[in-house]
Amino acid sequence: MKKVFDIQRKFRFTVYVLLAVSLVMTGFSAWVFTRSLRQVERSREKIYVLDNGKSLLLALREDISENRPAEARDHIKRFHELFFTMEPDKQYIENNTREALYLADGSAMRQHRSYKENNVYNQVIASNISMTLETDSVHIDFSAYPYQFRYYGRQRIVRQSNITIRRLETTGQLRNSSRTENNPHGFLIENWLITDNRDLETLKRKSF
Repeated sequence: MKKVFDIQRKFRFTVYVLLAVSLVMTGFSAWVFTRSLRQVERSREKIYVLDNGKSLLLALREDISENRPAEARDHIKRFHELFFTMEPDKQYIENNTREALYLADGSAMRQHRSYKENNVYNQVIASNISMTLETDSVHIDFSAYPYQFRYYGRQRIVRQSNITIRRLETTGQLRNSSRTENNPHGFLIENWLITDNRDLETLKRKSF
């Protein structure tokens, strides 16, 4: 009789152990399933883009859709500030121009060459002229690609005897490109053209 009780006790113990193991395995399976679902959802938020079949770039889809218009405006604003900000320092002008040319195509290079041929940079250095640019607005049409844009700003040209305020209006197109260290926004300005650059007013500087 005692042997029968021992068998029943061992049988119940075995059942309890199997039940506990089953519960643990069920809980573990549920945890793995939940983690897998979260991982799948995260992977759906990502886009893998091949850059000419050479490099693999990873970008968050949601971040791109939200930040792309702001990045486009900042790209245009940054290009114009670099291109039109000058001080009577050859190295400063060259550094600014080099950075600006990374953000645009050959149309910007043509304007740069025109400035050099007309001795604009030499005049800035020789006459101790300081030129700064204030952005008024940037309008971009995102309904068609490449994106058409129009830039509005004001140049402030400080000479020894006077200060000239000059209107600056340009047009161009914006297309997507690869993000690089020199072009972090991943845009390229194309067919850039200065459409208005007339003087608005000239103020005499006070002499001390």
